[in-house]
Amino acid sequence: MELSGLITELEENRNELLAESMEKYMQDKFRFLGIRGPKRTELYKKYFPTARKTKEIDWNFIETCWNKEEREFQYAVVYYLKTMQKFLKKGDISKLKYLVVTKSWWDTVDLLSKIIGDVVNRNKELKTLMLEWSKKENDIWLRRVAILHQLSFKENVDKLLLETILEDNLCDGEFFINKAIGWALRDYSKVNPEWVRKFIEKNRSEMANLSLREASKYLN
Repeated sequence: MELSGLITELEENRNELLAESMEKYMQDKFRFLGIRGPKRTELYKKYFPTARKTKEIDWNFIETCWNKEEREFQYAVVYYLKTMQKFLKKGDISKLKYLVVTKSWWDTVDLLSKIIGDVVNRNKELKTLMLEWSKKENDIWLRRVAILHQLSFKENVDKLLLETILEDNLCDGEFFINKAIGWALRDYSKVNPEWVRKFIEKNRSEMANLSLREASKYLN
């Protein structure tokens, strides 16, 4: 089925009453069509399996959705890319960066971080780009992606890369950065608690309380 049909169906499922509550939940940062997650998933399942069989990313579909005002269209993009992530190439990283730094908020950026992480994992030379993104002078959302891109790598986490990126972002007053630091450490503590303990011991004085709470959640 053509992906343009998904755009049409999203527009046809507009619900003004639900849109108002969804906008309020997201602090009125975006307009919404008013389509809840289960209904969106139902529509994705109708179109994305066919799209996946093409093995090619439809960047025109992505651009069309990203340029639309309502947030559900950006959700469609990130879930489409999640479905298609194995077909993303090293050269697509600049396009993914654009999606991170425009219409930015945690609801799209956090899934994009996992998608980008998969691209980096398959193209190790992009690790240097993650180091660049992690620098404090950069956009906070690029920094958040750099911090979170190894989530769920488990034993395959590059410890030196993680340590460098996290230490680049300590002593920061930004909630979304401090939360991400704690989240990354908490996730890695599931497979390497001793490494996380040592990181906390070394950097405790520079870590925000939020980061410390999150990082220590699974430590005895």
